[in-house]
Amino acid sequence: MGLSKKETFEEKRVFLAATRQNDGKTVVGIGLLSALKQKLKEVGFIKPVGQKYVEIEGRKIDKDAVLAAGILDIGKECLKLMNPVAVERGFTKNYLNKRYDVTSLIKKIKEAYAHCASGKRLVVIEGTGHAGVGSVFDLNNAVVAKILKARVVLITTGGIGKPIDEIILNKALFDKEGVELAGVIVNKVMPDKIREIKKYLKKGLEKHRIPLLGVLPYTEDLSLSTMDQVREGLNLPVLSGKNFLNQTVRNRVVGAMFPKSALRYIKNDTLLITSGDREDLILTALSLIMTKKVTNPYLSGLILTGGIRPHRSIINLIRRTPIPVLISNEDTYTVASKVHDLIIKIRQDDKKKIEIARQLVERHVNINNLLARL
Repeated sequence: MGLSKKETFEEKRVFLAATRQNDGKTVVGIGLLSALKQKLKEVGFIKPVGQKYVEIEGRKIDKDAVLAAGILDIGKECLKLMNPVAVERGFTKNYLNKRYDVTSLIKKIKEAYAHCASGKRLVVIEGTGHAGVGSVFDLNNAVVAKILKARVVLITTGGIGKPIDEIILNKALFDKEGVELAGVIVNKVMPDKIREIKKYLKKGLEKHRIPLLGVLPYTEDLSLSTMDQVREGLNLPVLSGKNFLNQTVRNRVVGAMFPKSALRYIKNDTLLITSGDREDLILTALSLIMTKKVTNPYLSGLILTGGIRPHRSIINLIRRTPIPVLISNEDTYTVASKVHDLIIKIRQDDKKKIEIARQLVERHVNINNLLARL
């Protein structure tokens, strides 16, 4: 049943911000969207200012907006309005050169919000990082939350002293704009530390009258990448195994050792990074694969470095195995460092991760308390 016209203007609004980058705002946001959709049905989403975008029918749209649209089953027409301000290359310089003005940007945000909020009981508004992100073009998270008259849920990571310090620092900027905090969600806490950390976080936050809405345990599966994400993140061509790029990478081994030594480190879901001329090591890895069942190979994949391709006979052997092989012109150490530093974001086809995020929020966040504070 749809909402009445009067109710449309009384939708609850929650603005998601993080205390810093990579605190898991996207994961928590996805979990909240999924959980809230089951509870309220009519849930909307908007990311007023987006920095990482894709092009859809000639329009730049933030990746998180695309992901949210998939979860909420929102069509393309609404999707186009879910990211009214896309911070593309050169945007900041153009703004400082007065090619954009903040008044027109605010108008775009308000119009897009009105469309995305139509008929919704609750709208999730996703920020772009901590409270101050976007200050250079006068649209930081605190300002946008004020424009949209939303209360804020701050997301931070595990610990006691550091997250509280960062929460208070971010709160100061929201306070300056007259924006209220609905509460805090603490992410990535080691499971065996949850009880203790929750106890002291409550004590620390109560002094500042900040509600603790939930503490989410660290979940390894949410931080794992697939070979396709490695390929995309490093922009590498596929030498072999395009049909197996969905395999999960749980471990990484740098092939700068004797094959006998490497055997101690190669285990299930391992990405092996080695120079393309280390044919002895490559053959050892292939032997491990060919002695396992095809449905459960030891290796997730190979990255051959230095721009070197193995002998044609070895390439033919590789192509008989169910693993993807990428090739890089960079040296082994550089490639290994880039793989280590990859920031893995949930994608629309990551059904397992989306479900994990939903379950985490449902089990560890007090949704009713959150709704009451909006």
